[in-house]
Amino acid sequence: MQRLQAYKYELMPNGEQERDMRRFAGSCRFVYNKALAMQQENHEAGNKFIGYVAMAKQLTGWRNGPDTPWLKEAPCHPLQHALKDLEKAYKNFFEKRADFPKFKRKGSGDTFRYPDSKQIKLDQGNGRIFLPKLGWLRYRNSRDVLGEVRNVTVSQSGGKWFASIQTQREIKQPLPTATTAIGIDVGISRFATMSDGAFIGPLNSFKKHQQRLARYQRRMSRKVKFSSNWKKAKARVQKIHTRIANARKDFLHKTTTTISQNHALVCIEDLQVRNMSKSSKGNSEQPGKMVKQKSGLNRSILDQGWGEFRRQLAYKVAWHGGMLLAVPPHHTSQTCPACGHVSKDNRQTQAKFLCVDCGYENHADMVGAINILEGCVAISGSGKVWYGRFSQKPHQKYPLQGS
Repeated sequence: MQRLQAYKYELMPNGEQERDMRRFAGSCRFVYNKALAMQQENHEAGNKFIGYVAMAKQLTGWRNGPDTPWLKEAPCHPLQHALKDLEKAYKNFFEKRADFPKFKRKGSGDTFRYPDSKQIKLDQGNGRIFLPKLGWLRYRNSRDVLGEVRNVTVSQSGGKWFASIQTQREIKQPLPTATTAIGIDVGISRFATMSDGAFIGPLNSFKKHQQRLARYQRRMSRKVKFSSNWKKAKARVQKIHTRIANARKDFLHKTTTTISQNHALVCIEDLQVRNMSKSSKGNSEQPGKMVKQKSGLNRSILDQGWGEFRRQLAYKVAWHGGMLLAVPPHHTSQTCPACGHVSKDNRQTQAKFLCVDCGYENHADMVGAINILEGCVAISGSGKVWYGRFSQKPHQKYPLQGS
């Protein structure tokens, strides 16, 4: 079994290396934006999509042309990979997995990737890495890198530079270290409720820093844009955003690691977070209803990180030899686990569940977790999911994750 894993470290560049990294990230951003503008012009002219090979020939002309000779100073492979990123963004758009590609702006997502492992040298003993046209860079060696290096992505966040080293190694097919199955219902008042009765409280990382973030954003808005004071205020805002993201990431990693180590079968809902967190603002002809309340709900949903929670569970459960199953979310909190009666009246409040047919009473999130687990058992047993009168053949639309 081949295992892909990334190791992220903070870089400690000198002044010249930091300047070069900013220039290389800017060059990749320029190539991406120029290629996107060319694709849009080509589409407006009624022509077909320009593939990567043809676009790479354009890149050669840009590097050798008189208008952008500074592109030669940047390494070639990261520039080519910027074109591959654009092609992937278009593919995601065509397959309706993402919005239309947008132009990148300076200071937001500064990153570039070295895809050729032959050009990369890693000296773990001395805590340094060699990258083309940057030389040897020192990094904070917090843990050992396992496996063969495939590529390195350099990124900037919160005023610091990081290197994400992706590796590949062959390991034996892991056997489950646990034998239990668990159903998980995610929510806002409770981040995760387990079918065994346990639950995990929410972190609410953004909510904790919301007022402080708004205060610094107001200060930033009063400064002259791009002035020295504006840049200082922007750095403070970015620092708060980084702290929010790091706290959420740490919480999710610890939670998913614990779950994957203790359970062989993990069952979750197949939630469409992107649709659930859509704005209800509407337009001038059809204005939305309860926009302020929906905006607060959307903010709370995104603050929980449900999508990242599922992504981490998928690969961590597989790493421990387990399996992750996703079931349709229909009626999971309205179905009585005792008698199977389905009714919206069963869920009287956000937290209280009381079956109007048999009188079964429990916490609504707990009921949802139990039904999710039963749905997963139905998947592995008969290939169908049953929630009262609801049935679905999940293997066509809901494939097994981590198998």
